[in-house]
Amino acid sequence: MAIQSFNVSSMTCGGCVKSIKNALLAQDGVVGVEASHETGVVDVSCDGTAATPELLKQRIEDAGFDVVA
Repeated sequence: MAIQSFNVSSMTCGGCVKSIKNALLAQDGVVGVEASHETGVVDVSCDGTAATPELLKQRIEDAGFDVVA
């Protein structure tokens, strides 16, 4: 199992965290998501190769949030 980490600048509340979790958990290969609006970090646990970092980033951005480098 691999863990991908993303810095997300636009998470401001628990609702934001829930939106990101729902978007990522809908992706094949994602088995878990830990997110904190306090730290702005999203950690995604993946099983297999279906969930690439680029695809996960796109999922976060499609949910309306900004991923920063």
